[in-house]
Amino acid sequence: MREAAISLLKELTEAHGVSGSEEAVGAIFRRELEGCGTMSGDRLGSLACERSGIGPRVLVAGHFDEVGFAVQNITPRGFLKIVALGGWWTHALVAQRLRVLTRSGREIIGVVGSVPPHFLSEGQKEKLLTVDQLCIDIGASSGEEAESWGVGLGDSVAPFSEFTPMAHPDLFIAKAFDNRCGVGAAIQSMQILSAESLPCTLIAAGSVQEEVGCRGAVTLGKLTRPDFALVMECTPADDTHGMDLADSQGRLRSGPQIRMMDPTAIMNRGLVQFVADTAKAEGIPYQIAVRKSGGTDARSIQLAEQGVPVVVVGVPSRYIHSHNSIIDINDYLNTLRLVCAVVRKADKFVP
Repeated sequence: MREAAISLLKELTEAHGVSGSEEAVGAIFRRELEGCGTMSGDRLGSLACERSGIGPRVLVAGHFDEVGFAVQNITPRGFLKIVALGGWWTHALVAQRLRVLTRSGREIIGVVGSVPPHFLSEGQKEKLLTVDQLCIDIGASSGEEAESWGVGLGDSVAPFSEFTPMAHPDLFIAKAFDNRCGVGAAIQSMQILSAESLPCTLIAAGSVQEEVGCRGAVTLGKLTRPDFALVMECTPADDTHGMDLADSQGRLRSGPQIRMMDPTAIMNRGLVQFVADTAKAEGIPYQIAVRKSGGTDARSIQLAEQGVPVVVVGVPSRYIHSHNSIIDINDYLNTLRLVCAVVRKADKFVP
């Protein structure tokens, strides 16, 4: 399972899938779950694979999209102006490489332009740039040349970063662990459970456009009509340099994070307890989190139909919403174990 998980996460994270351009990730989802259930989708691009059974309808869903950009303009000198899709801190962007996906499917590599420190005053060096002040240099000498390569307004732009093992055998660096970890867990839980007798109908799903307002989850909730939902995420780790470990609720190597609330959703307390009790019974380490910021697809799924009990279960990751985030593969594998254990006893949860 470990090697299969690593291989799947490598393919998922390296796929180009910013908000509104999630087709490559959706194609992996379709391929991996072929034969596991009935595939359906909504008109925004979210997908669901359903294995029918007797009992509650259980949704296990991650979002396909990653943070990225769209081409907003092409300057006469061939530089690309961009708008952000999702939350970025611009200090994490300057001088980083990006991939521009043209309408023909060609990818063009560029770099976020940066002025050498030799040409900056001391005051300029201390200022935080805005995305409006950034541009991508793709090597074009004019706007016409950039357009001749197929670049157009609205083209999606993703970070350029390869899935890379670290010196520690359990740690890996990649872009888009948020939220290809959640997508991977949805896929692999269905693969593991597809041959088992289950006390429920299991629905593995991937939503679109989470990073720009949890939009795909609105239609996904209506499409799947779950009795309860596990929202699979990759949550920001808070165990890095400069953070107070006494307040940490998302450490690497400490298991999946079970979120109780954030500003966009108060999780069903009974479901939170059910998941936590399952983790205890299975000997799976876990972390409880009460978040003061952020949000997930739980925001939208909980409002489907007449209301859906939801809980967020996440793989902690350092430096999400950047080119290079870090996970411990054991946190992912324990998250997968927990999801499967919850589904196997889904009929025991009473909303």
